[in-house]
Amino acid sequence: MSSRLPSPFAVVRPGPHELRFYLGDALDILQRLDAGSLSAVVTSPPYNLGIRYRTFDDDAPRAEYLEWTGAWVAEVARALSPQGSLFLNVGGKPTDPWTAFDVAQAARPHLHLQNTLHWVKSIAIDRDLAGANAHLDDDLAVGHYKPINSPRFVNDCHEFIFHFTPRGDTPVDRLAVGVKYQDKSNVERWASAGKDRRCRGNTWFIPYDTIQSRDRERPHPATFPVRLPEQCLRLHGVDRLQLVMDPFLGLGNTALAAAALGVPFIGVEMDEAYLREAVDRVEAACAGRLPI
Repeated sequence: MSSRLPSPFAVVRPGPHELRFYLGDALDILQRLDAGSLSAVVTSPPYNLGIRYRTFDDDAPRAEYLEWTGAWVAEVARALSPQGSLFLNVGGKPTDPWTAFDVAQAARPHLHLQNTLHWVKSIAIDRDLAGANAHLDDDLAVGHYKPINSPRFVNDCHEFIFHFTPRGDTPVDRLAVGVKYQDKSNVERWASAGKDRRCRGNTWFIPYDTIQSRDRERPHPATFPVRLPEQCLRLHGVDRLQLVMDPFLGLGNTALAAAALGVPFIGVEMDEAYLREAVDRVEAACAGRLPI
């Protein structure tokens, strides 16, 4: 890691590995890390779409925001191992459709875009298109999204996860997040079918959990489900994870994923209330009081 890091805000030890939490600025902590010390980074930075965080100004001029994005991505690139991964989740809104692409372009001078994953939060599947093996009795619509009442836009049901790597040749464990073959004859037909697993592809349906109270159960305006960072880390390859980081920790779902997979982790959050909530959730999960 680095001896230049400040004292952590909290340390959770669910086993032989440590999860360290820092209160502060992401760029400052990133600059203190040793070169090549990170195996993977999974994060969702502020999108600069005017989201109401407790302490962060999410409405900077676009050029200033993209300059800041390039600065922290450059530090991630320096701190990543030669075959490391940055999984960068970026959303947008219909009235500002270029946000995700502008962020990807800001990262382009520093890292290679190896995969573009689509996090699908809600999907509708017509029964007659699902195939007989799906055994659907009716059309299927699952997941959650924020509905849009507009004569111009359709509902926005997905976000991007850009998989950046130092050289574009980082190996991934495709079958670690694989899916079963719907047609089991493929298992015998193809040697690559292995143990009834095929590559999931670049569309990941991961819905939010249904909640009763946003203020109590999800007290942060922009989060992703724990399964999303867990799948990112599994895709990278759990056996190659020496140190995972989330520089924009929020409520700590990347930390929960790291705890579930048993890998060392460091997280950074500038808002003390969010950070305390993240640490509490990780401690509860490690003690078995919160399901992951």
